[in-house]
Amino acid sequence: MSHGYETGRLNLPFVGISTFAKSPYQPDWSAIDADVAILGAPFDAGTQWRAGARFGPRGIREASTLFSFGHNGAYDHEDDVTYLDGVRIVDIGDADIIHTDTVGSHANIEAGVRAILAAGALPVVLGGDHSINIPCINAFSEQEPVHLVQFDAHLDFVDERHGVRFGHGNPMRRAAEKPWVTGLSQFGIRNVSSTAKEGYDAARAMGSDILSVRQIRALGVAAVLERVPAGERYYLSIDIDGFDPSIAPGTGTPSHGGFLYYEVLELIAGLAARGRIVGIDLVEVAPDYDPSGVTSILAAQILLNAIGRIFHPGEVTPP
Repeated sequence: MSHGYETGRLNLPFVGISTFAKSPYQPDWSAIDADVAILGAPFDAGTQWRAGARFGPRGIREASTLFSFGHNGAYDHEDDVTYLDGVRIVDIGDADIIHTDTVGSHANIEAGVRAILAAGALPVVLGGDHSINIPCINAFSEQEPVHLVQFDAHLDFVDERHGVRFGHGNPMRRAAEKPWVTGLSQFGIRNVSSTAKEGYDAARAMGSDILSVRQIRALGVAAVLERVPAGERYYLSIDIDGFDPSIAPGTGTPSHGGFLYYEVLELIAGLAARGRIVGIDLVEVAPDYDPSGVTSILAAQILLNAIGRIFHPGEVTPP
């Protein structure tokens, strides 16, 4: 019975199934037909202190429904650009996580990213702890080389500690060892961390450029971008603890003195214009420490804005 209201499925943010931004769900990984494919990697067995990032994909997906616009794209009046208009996004669900089995779980994550790449789509992976970057980078072994850009409070360059080589403190070291990773830009690294000076020396020796938040603010966005090799394929690894815990409390290892939202957005926009972003993971969102949900919202917002910039390269000049 009609009451004179708008007819059809209104699909408001608080109803329905929480795929990422309410994009279509594609459970068949052999039938991905999209520009962007979202993969959940709900694995947190690589954490050393507070677990909970296994619930990150669910939290980010739910928060992302806030941005399921109900119209074509998202107009940004500052840039005078409508982002995401016509960009086809699908959500392919989660990789199978095998309880206590890091190697098997990582292999399943890698298979998901490989399926996305085989379909010619941009992989966007929702962690999970930062160890899930290891299978994501492994999946690029048959692709053209990439330069890895990390946003993080921590260097994550431990080779081996207590016999652990594939935890959330190891991913950038594992990436630097790959012949298809040409270098690393490690942004936001700061303060007290679990990495000794030898770790920083090893990172620089293996091709890393390391900048803290304060150093980036002193240099400015344009000067920081100039340090990243131009015209290359970039893989972004965004640890939510790279942001300040005042805006991203929901994470296992918060570190004060972090990025604010626009600082990261402007760097990502600049990278999208400077080269080609070919993959993204966003990790360490732990909703149990995020009572207001702002961390999950931040994660969804930065990802959607990053996707928008990737598909509008060169149209916006960073401040």
